[in-house]
Amino acid sequence: MRQTDSKQELLDQRYMRMAFIWAENSYCKRRQVGALLVKDKMIISDGFNGTPAGFENICEDDNNVTKPYVLHAEANAITKVARSNNSSEGATLYVTSSPCIECAKLIIQAGIKRVVYADSYRLSDGIELLRRAEIEMIALEMA
Repeated sequence: MRQTDSKQELLDQRYMRMAFIWAENSYCKRRQVGALLVKDKMIISDGFNGTPAGFENICEDDNNVTKPYVLHAEANAITKVARSNNSSEGATLYVTSSPCIECAKLIIQAGIKRVVYADSYRLSDGIELLRRAEIEMIALEMA
């Protein structure tokens, strides 16, 4: 492994640990997911899964089913950067769970070039779409 590869891997591990900490902000009971958007070694956006701004912070209904309007962490991070002066073009997305197909479409359209994830989502269609779009996908083993 080249020195630059190991340096990038250390950065990936650090940002992923931060994404896991950020996931703790989620009010969702079934699963807490965190995301960070990083560009030029700067965090330009963050997100966690939850309800839209102004809604009650309850993600599941009485049957413990996730409400249909709950936003995924990736979508929150991407829409948050869209409201800022930053650009996600060429950025890396660190997310604690691999993206679903809907988030994968947002990632492609946002110009994100690299996705680092820890856990695998139950469906792999998001990963497959991102690979098809030639976005670098890295499954990170957390120590």
